[in-house]
Amino acid sequence: MKTIPSYVLCGDQTQNNWSSSFDFEWIPQRSAPYNWDSQPHLHEAFLQILYVTAGSTEVVMDDAKWHARSPCLLVIPARTVHSLYSTSDINGTVITAAQGFLESLAGVAMPELVAMMHKPDVLLLDASGPHAETLMPLMLAIEREWRTHAAGQMAAGMALIIALLVQIFRIANTQRLPAVPGNSRKATQVQKFRALVDMHFKDHLGIDDYAATLGITAGQLSRISREVLGMSPLDVINARVIHEAQRDLVYTSSTVKQLAASLGFDDEGYFGRFFRKHTGCSPKEFRMNALAQLGQLKK
Repeated sequence: MKTIPSYVLCGDQTQNNWSSSFDFEWIPQRSAPYNWDSQPHLHEAFLQILYVTAGSTEVVMDDAKWHARSPCLLVIPARTVHSLYSTSDINGTVITAAQGFLESLAGVAMPELVAMMHKPDVLLLDASGPHAETLMPLMLAIEREWRTHAAGQMAAGMALIIALLVQIFRIANTQRLPAVPGNSRKATQVQKFRALVDMHFKDHLGIDDYAATLGITAGQLSRISREVLGMSPLDVINARVIHEAQRDLVYTSSTVKQLAASLGFDDEGYFGRFFRKHTGCSPKEFRMNALAQLGQLKK
């Protein structure tokens, strides 16, 4: 089974999930070198927002398919397997931002945005309507901030992205493009599995426990997980634990012992070995490197 690649940006292999807080690009910058197609991949810790202003694209997210014409918005949460097959005249903007940081901001400013950031979505717009006119100025403001490299760049950029998400939330309440199921039963089972993992990853349940809750066998869960996500169920669970650990190491002041306990590990040493196995470094090394990189962004 071929593993689904994990990228920071489309085509760029993941180096460090916390090395950059946000990024701005125009779609042709990434699409043209790949003949306007983006093969199945995921972004482990990053949310992507695409604003398609010209052309059209066929987007597949977690085995559901949308045929989207411009103008439209694509919301691609972290850890969502997705691919895009676009026309050669496609244009628009791509915002890539650390989802954990955005969730922390949204949790204070507007908690409804957190749930929206976890749901893949495609929203059609009226080219002459007020929403289309509102979005581009926000996109251009984010681009200007991304190019500024001045004090407070990260804070200002992420605040603008929160403002963008508020606009998307308003649009989502008025118009949404329905998805065409790729294999609706398997996709639904995988979505339920990932929802269960989000609820219980700190409880360290076994694959048999998740399968029983879903009403299928462990073997069936393994097959559909590999087919839809390109990952085994255990890989999905471990990735969720690591994602939470990395987020807490960067955005909280908890000690490694406290963090390990909050994630359901009775032994700090075992947690450290688990973290190193999946990231290549210790929790303390990860925190030190990530905070140093974020400190450089703030300058």
